[in-house]
Amino acid sequence: MIVAAVPVKDLSAAKQRVGRLLTASERRLLMRAMLEDVLSCLGASPVDSVLVVTGDPEVTEIARRFKAQIVLEPVNEGHTAAVALAQRRLIAEGAEGLLTIPGDVPLATPDEIAAIIHGAAPAPSVTFVPSRNGLGTNGALLLPPDLLTLTFGEPSFPNHLDAARTRGFEPRVLDLQGLGLDIDTTDDLQILLSRGGQTKTATLLSQIGLGARMSEILMPMAAR
Repeated sequence: MIVAAVPVKDLSAAKQRVGRLLTASERRLLMRAMLEDVLSCLGASPVDSVLVVTGDPEVTEIARRFKAQIVLEPVNEGHTAAVALAQRRLIAEGAEGLLTIPGDVPLATPDEIAAIIHGAAPAPSVTFVPSRNGLGTNGALLLPPDLLTLTFGEPSFPNHLDAARTRGFEPRVLDLQGLGLDIDTTDDLQILLSRGGQTKTATLLSQIGLGARMSEILMPMAAR
């Protein structure tokens, strides 16, 4: 059994780095839309079940709507602690593997998730998907779930490669365009606007007129 774990922090604290483009309520809506896109992707993928690790009641409501299991965090201690909590849960339940991806990768596709799972070597093995800039880790498949201790935050990707090799495992690396794009910066938003297609996230950004807003705000700055 392969279980996907999606850590999601409080929506009220989401995406502070794009605060000059989006209001607090728009950032909350953005995070909701991205999470819905991620859970929709996972629901159509070969994972056996989905865990959402969160302490936010609004996130819990969304997760239940997508039939995901909930792992409640008593205190939000960050991405690394949330994944560790999921690992302990899955080991206790006897899961074969853990696939963890973040909740802010709205362009991830079921085919990408299938490529991670179906191409994995037999246990013990590890697969990593780097972020677009090659510093973060946007996907990690561990067979078994506690094969490695995962520590997130740039430069987590090269650190994870080193950690796996130190343990004697040669990691499999997949560069996946959709999963590789996590939304943190204005550059990420621009890419999402151009590639978002029919995702809920792209629809939301279109509805709030983000493209025009970015032109108004960013073009004068670039001309300085």
